Amino acid sequence: SNTPDLQGAAAVSMDGLILASVLPAGTDEDRVSAMAAALLSLGERTAQELQRGTLEQVYVKGDQGYIILMQAGGEAVLEGIAGGSAKLGMVLLDMKRAAAELARLL
Repeated sequence: SNTPDLQGAAAVSMDGLILASVLPAGTDEDRVSAMAAALLSLGERTAQELQRGTLEQVYVKGDQGYIILMQAGGEAVLEGIAGGSAKLGMVLLDMKRAAAELARLL
């Protein structure tokens, strides 16, 4: 990605396996990928239950920054990790482009 605000990213299969990642040192990729798939699945069910349409993104915001999950076609999830001062609009734009590219490749 061209976004300096993005501190890490991973492509995860829908069943929670890492396809590709550039995550911060010390990150347990297997755990993170399993959590990403579970969060996206829960988000989908919640969006359906509350009639919000098709899920597009899930955000997790902590006092140190953001985790953003985005569907990348039917096969994968794109996960981005951004710092607290990140420009979310730019991060989302880059992630949308990357997710579309990932969906095309899979």
